[in-house]
Amino acid sequence: MIENENAPTYTTLRSIEERKLQLLKEIRKDNHQINKLRKQLFAKPTALTTRRGKKMSVQGLMSTSAGVFDGLLLAWKLYRKFKK
Repeated sequence: MIENENAPTYTTLRSIEERKLQLLKEIRKDNHQINKLRKQLFAKPTALTTRRGKKMSVQGLMSTSAGVFDGLLLAWKLYRKFKK
């Protein structure tokens, strides 16, 4: 086995325990940061509603209407194809 030159050498149980506590603190800190970022990633977007309440914005309305139009067009094409 090749030993790592940067690996710390422990001479007492106390030094091992201190290192363990230090690593545990770092892990908890990283876990807290990961949870915070994950909550930000999956947070509900607030840009879809306007100040007037839960009405859709113009951009949301256009997106929805484009999706409905696309669905209707697909249904019409499938109807024509399979109506034989």
